[in-house]
Amino acid sequence: QLLASGGGSMQAGGSLRLSCTASEFIPNSDMGWYRQAPGNNCELVSTISKDGSTYYADSVKGRFTISQDNAKNTVYLQMNSLKPEDTAVYYCVPTVVPDCWGQGTQVTVS
Repeated sequence: QLLASGGGSMQAGGSLRLSCTASEFIPNSDMGWYRQAPGNNCELVSTISKDGSTYYADSVKGRFTISQDNAKNTVYLQMNSLKPEDTAVYYCVPTVVPDCWGQGTQVTVS
């Protein structure tokens, strides 16, 4: 089961840390954070591979950091300098199924 948590409401410029625990996928799968805002398509935010290499969408580069704790089967997304355009439901999924699915967490930036 993929369960993202840590979302909330935040003023622009603030920070949030999202977490996702899934022992059936972490650390054996490449993992990604995706997001979907109302009326928009699902968007890739960041990925982390099994070897630790990372990717960031241009829109979040320099502000977001993805990390993984294998012992806890958990992937994190540290989000700093939040902007209103970061408002979306965020999903943690294995990259082999690149879409917004599972139980996401709402992030609202005003």
